[in-house]
Amino acid sequence: MTDPASKHRAQRANIVFAFALVIAGCVAWTLRIELIILYVSALFAVVLMPVVHAVERLHIGRWRPKKTAAVILMLIAVAAFLAGFGYLAVPPVVHDLEQLSAQSSPALPQLIGKLHRIPLIDRLDFDQLSERLQGLASETATGILHSAKDVATRLTDIATGIILTVYFILEGDVAYRWFLSLIPPYGRERLDRTLRRSAVRMERWLLGQASLMLILGVCSTAVYALLHIRYAYALGVLTGLLNIIPVLGAAISIVLVLFIAAIDSWTRVVGVAVFYFVYMQVENSYLTPRIMQSRVNLPGLAIIVALLFGFGLAGVEGALVAVPTAVLVAELVGEYLVCRELSSAGPAA
Repeated sequence: MTDPASKHRAQRANIVFAFALVIAGCVAWTLRIELIILYVSALFAVVLMPVVHAVERLHIGRWRPKKTAAVILMLIAVAAFLAGFGYLAVPPVVHDLEQLSAQSSPALPQLIGKLHRIPLIDRLDFDQLSERLQGLASETATGILHSAKDVATRLTDIATGIILTVYFILEGDVAYRWFLSLIPPYGRERLDRTLRRSAVRMERWLLGQASLMLILGVCSTAVYALLHIRYAYALGVLTGLLNIIPVLGAAISIVLVLFIAAIDSWTRVVGVAVFYFVYMQVENSYLTPRIMQSRVNLPGLAIIVALLFGFGLAGVEGALVAVPTAVLVAELVGEYLVCRELSSAGPAA
């Protein structure tokens, strides 16, 4: 017989748990942006940890960098790379914009004079049209101010993410042990093994993705230079970097390079299209199976779905960590759902 007092205590506990779950869900939804930044930063720290370990193994004379020095050296290297990229990419773009502005300013009065000579357009009230254009310019300026606020917010989020990533790299072991201490002892070791397997697969993914990025960056830079495409070196580096986002990164780089190639000639557009077609065949049939299949072991559909979810939840940052997240989910599902079903099925399974 069940004790009535115990039954009432169990009911009260279930009610309290339900309310606590609802409150936790509301708090998580209210803080969803902060939680996403926290999760993305933690996942970036896990993915970047092999780079930090590689820097720690360097020997500069008798000096061997510790973890803090390795993180500082890595940040300096990233800053130097971004500065070099800006030095190569920004001046040619600014120069072309100045030339475009210088060429368009004298041609604008001639264009207006030609419009006045057209039979139907000469009846237009250009003063009223100018007022409307001024109103449109005012609305555009207001939109730019709102966009500037959004950009400032995004930059703040990025800076927060970088600080959190550095913290997780330096103090990740302490935070990880604290997280495991919240798990009951009977399931703590199993979860630890699962998460460590996920971390190993994420590190392999980073190594494989870095190899693909390097190959595409070198090949695309060489092809752009041979085709005499504007900003060839900057576009080649950008193409390699964007390849860190599977599928989406390649699509963005293709559209951008084709647009810039179309400014000069259609033959260059054809050359870029042929290069991408040939490279995609080689990557899909040879490079990706050899480099990524044994490292990530995820079907293509799972990667695409993960990219869509990641981009929808956190934009570019979500797309960057979509594949490592899919690896984590696959390990958790395999450990806690598939293994449980196999164990319940008995020896026949």
